[in-house]
Amino acid sequence: MNSETIIITPHTTEKNYWRDLWRFRELFYILSWRDIKVRYKQTVIGATWAVIRPLLTTIVFTVVFNKVAKLEPPTAVPYALMVFVAMLPWQFFSNALSEASNSLVGNANLISKVYFPRMIVPASAVITSLVDLAISFGILVVLLLSYWYFPGWQILFLPLFILLAFIIAFGSGLFITALNVKYRDFRYIIPFIIQFGLYITPVGFSSSIIPGKWKIWYALNPMVGVIDGFRWCILSEPLQVNNLLISIGIAIIVLFIGVRYFRSTEKSFADHI
Repeated sequence: MNSETIIITPHTTEKNYWRDLWRFRELFYILSWRDIKVRYKQTVIGATWAVIRPLLTTIVFTVVFNKVAKLEPPTAVPYALMVFVAMLPWQFFSNALSEASNSLVGNANLISKVYFPRMIVPASAVITSLVDLAISFGILVVLLLSYWYFPGWQILFLPLFILLAFIIAFGSGLFITALNVKYRDFRYIIPFIIQFGLYITPVGFSSSIIPGKWKIWYALNPMVGVIDGFRWCILSEPLQVNNLLISIGIAIIVLFIGVRYFRSTEKSFADHI
């Protein structure tokens, strides 16, 4: 039976860090599968929770924004369908950010005893959130069939927008989880940020209603481009190209800052945790 021995010498871990991410690739699977089992173990409704949350939020937003505030979608798409499509990337982002921000603290015993690239821990938390996204897509298919609505050729580009949402969530998660190791009160701030972000992100409304002079500033929220992209891919709504380009730029910046800060503080994790 073949086995691989890892010898750690001074400065070796720094030089081989990115190579070690690949060498420890099985750990991605182990941690992700463990998180999935823990999330749904001993729960009454299990994975159904991934369906109930976006569905209930869609109902509330439809009543508040469409029935009460009288907002209408920019196209002939049913309002509830427009909201639910936006809930898919937002739920993925909020779940991934929440799980990733607490991932290092939640794996304190593992981090303090065993060597491996610590970036694997928040990465596996973000990957786990893709499971909820896949489950929610099942409900989307049902809604599309019930409204007799079928996506166009743009659906082929949907994986790219999922990747963009992953980059945003991963970059943000790296930065916040590193902060959370040293400053534990950040775990109380994250739910507030997620709740606040839900209302300043075009989930319950279309970004097309934002006045022209504010569009550029509004697009600094990287999830704006992601949600616009989801609606373009699934509902054939007009794509705000400027919003998308800004979102891509912000996503790259967020990922760069997240990785850089995570790597600069990684050596002190075992001491602070």
